[in-house]
Amino acid sequence: MKYLLAKKHVDVLERFAWSRGVVAFGYDGTLVPIVADRDRANMTARTRFLLKQVCRLYPCAVISGRSQREVRQFLDEIPVKRVLGNHGMEPGHDLARFKPVVAQIRKSLESALSQEQGVEIEDKIYSLSVHYRRSRQRARARLAVQEVIAHLPVAVRTIPGKCVINVLPQQGKTKGDALLAFRQGERADTALYFGDDDTDEDVFRLDEPGRLTTVRVGYSVDSAASYYLRRQEDMDEVLGRLIMARRKS
Repeated sequence: MKYLLAKKHVDVLERFAWSRGVVAFGYDGTLVPIVADRDRANMTARTRFLLKQVCRLYPCAVISGRSQREVRQFLDEIPVKRVLGNHGMEPGHDLARFKPVVAQIRKSLESALSQEQGVEIEDKIYSLSVHYRRSRQRARARLAVQEVIAHLPVAVRTIPGKCVINVLPQQGKTKGDALLAFRQGERADTALYFGDDDTDEDVFRLDEPGRLTTVRVGYSVDSAASYYLRRQEDMDEVLGRLIMARRKS
């Protein structure tokens, strides 16, 4: 990965601004810092101000692991064109078929993990997130969760995150599917995507040379992203550069 804000890469965002492109973001860890209380994951006033301007200059989407409804509440009055929840699954015309599957998975997880201190199951109807941030023994809690998931009665797809393991129906859409559909729907030629976690690798791994620029918030030697930012706070500078580049194009 290359550092996006390095002087030698200053033309990356400028070239994108000249194209017919869409911009998409993850939410937690990308537009907002990771916080202990996920109900308080609010953007700073500065980020909110800049994002509003970016959304007026480019077609923008937020693709989050949270439910679509929850993300919309955080994005109040920000004119994003699309809000896609549940790791890109939501909205979708065939989502109803996943509800009983996810309900069955939740029941199994709740029964097996009821005695695990600090482990919480977040039910997003079409997927689950098993959080262990509040556990006093995180490594032990993570192993316990992984062991239970390995013996679930149905096949699932799991995506590890920061003190969380996401559990999804095996046949559900991914963030990569959602981004490609958004780009196609906008009849755009290019896309610029920002994410920070393993769930974003479904976008980072897409083979779209010349049509997709991917940026990871936080360096990772294992990531397939093309560029990286050192910290979440760098997003404000990126948003500012996108605004200036579009106004000059």
